Amino acid sequence: MFGSTVYRLAPLLLFCVPITVEPHRNVCGVRFRNVCSMSMAKELITASRTINASPDRVWHAVSDLSAMGRRSPQCRKMLVLGSGTPRPGTTTVNLNRRGVLFWPTWSKVTAWEPAKTLEFRIPINGSRWRYDLVDNGDGTTTVTESRIVQGNTSAISRGLVAAFLGGNDTFEAELHRGIEQTLAGIAGDAEAAG
Repeated sequence: MFGSTVYRLAPLLLFCVPITVEPHRNVCGVRFRNVCSMSMAKELITASRTINASPDRVWHAVSDLSAMGRRSPQCRKMLVLGSGTPRPGTTTVNLNRRGVLFWPTWSKVTAWEPAKTLEFRIPINGSRWRYDLVDNGDGTTTVTESRIVQGNTSAISRGLVAAFLGGNDTFEAELHRGIEQTLAGIAGDAEAAG
């Protein structure tokens, strides 16, 4: 049922700019806010955490992409395609969840610098997710997780967020809480490994 609704809504979401949807109108059983008056995505959503572990131990936790589903409240699964250590160009297939909603995405690793930086880009919405590690020189490491958007997310992403995920402000506040939860999971794994 959900899948058929998404397929019926896809043309509306792809061509949202010239179409006006009345506020709170039901379309295909979905109660829309005004999908075409979607707000801009924040350029940066970020949080940092100092972890009582070396950069190598923190990197081991951060770079374990298969653990993303255990740490993140939204990205429930991240499957690395191919074999060996990920590197720039590596593709992942991701399964996201919020309540009863599930949606797949895929990403490309854009930066992989051990004990320093991991970044991947989600082509369908244009966002980048980045982890920066800083050695504090006292046995601790500060890790910063960021969701970066240059310009705005794609029209289809904005439409889906507006229609199904409560709008940009609600969704981005949720992303910020999710970043903090993911960092707590990384800290727990890195500190337990020591």
